[in-house]
Amino acid sequence: MRDVYIARSSAIASRVLAGETMVMHVTDSTFFTLNEVATAIWHAADGVTPLAEIVTRNVCPNFEITPQEAFADAEEFVRELATHGILQVSDHPMLAQAVLNQSSGAGAP
Repeated sequence: MRDVYIARSSAIASRVLAGETMVMHVTDSTFFTLNEVATAIWHAADGVTPLAEIVTRNVCPNFEITPQEAFADAEEFVRELATHGILQVSDHPMLAQAVLNQSSGAGAP
């Protein structure tokens, strides 16, 4: 399994409401409601942590799901949001994105 790194796009607006995250792309108004599992992945999408580690650390211990199922679902979730420009995906850590998130507060819930 190859490492995949994910980061939230800077062209989004998001809010947490009752444990779910509402995400909207500011350019085309594409809107998603993320369930609790997707929200856990969303908040961990820092551009430097591999998706497999996010699933192992943030999903499996908190939700009743096997690592194989969780990773398959996470890949589908990432693919869908990346298609809409809401998540960025890379085969390498995205250090510039991580620095941007920290300095702008974008990583904060």
